[in-house]
Amino acid sequence: MHAMSPAALARFLHLITAGCTPDVFNPWTDRDPRYDGTLNGPEARRERLCAHLSINARQILIGEASGYQGCHVSGIPFTSERAIMSAVVPRVSCAGQRLSTRHIPWSEPSATVVWGTLHALGIAATTILWNAFPWHPHRAGNLQSNRTPTRAERAQGLAALAALLQASPGARLFAVGRHAQLALQGLGYGSAVIGDGGCEVLRHPSMGGATQFREGLRRALRSAGQTQARPATPRTRATGAAGRPVARRAAPPTARGPRVRLRGRS
Repeated sequence: MHAMSPAALARFLHLITAGCTPDVFNPWTDRDPRYDGTLNGPEARRERLCAHLSINARQILIGEASGYQGCHVSGIPFTSERAIMSAVVPRVSCAGQRLSTRHIPWSEPSATVVWGTLHALGIAATTILWNAFPWHPHRAGNLQSNRTPTRAERAQGLAALAALLQASPGARLFAVGRHAQLALQGLGYGSAVIGDGGCEVLRHPSMGGATQFREGLRRALRSAGQTQARPATPRTRATGAAGRPVARRAAPPTARGPRVRLRGRS
């Protein structure tokens, strides 16, 4: 396994910074005029994503699409502002400072579950997170909303996904949810027995799937002998408790606003 080469990274960034269709926010080229703070914006999100990708990945978890509480703000799939401020995202730091101007930091439930699980299993430092549809599809005129990408939109995201996978040939692939599974199958990575070059399918942690997601990933790693001892969990401002597993934290309350219940947001 090798980290993404400069040429491969440049090609990947070119693909994800391409123009998007209407009602799609591109975290790496667009600025959110309402909530982006002085430490946030497309350039900062590109820098965080590059730091996230700068490893010899052993696992790649792939979700459906970016969401307004997660990648829209942070630039990294399955990653919220709260996760970055809490120092649970390896190689990425904001020195505890706010990214957005929202009255409380953005917190995404799936991000809390995913990063908590990766730390509990000892694989946070060797895992890359991505989405089959890289960008954030939203309802017309409302950046702080989610919608399911159309079939045509999903097809547009396959080139970036393929480039990422080609640049990480030794990584185990995990499809987090049905839409990610279909995208990987469309690229020739079918549901797999471990080691045969396909993908393994996990329940998405949203919509009551957190326990199944945790157990599915734990079983997959155990079967391959990858489960590691639980590392020390970083202190977090979100809970104020030291050494408490992130995966067991209750999701913090969010401010009232648009409520959407779509699978695959990250």
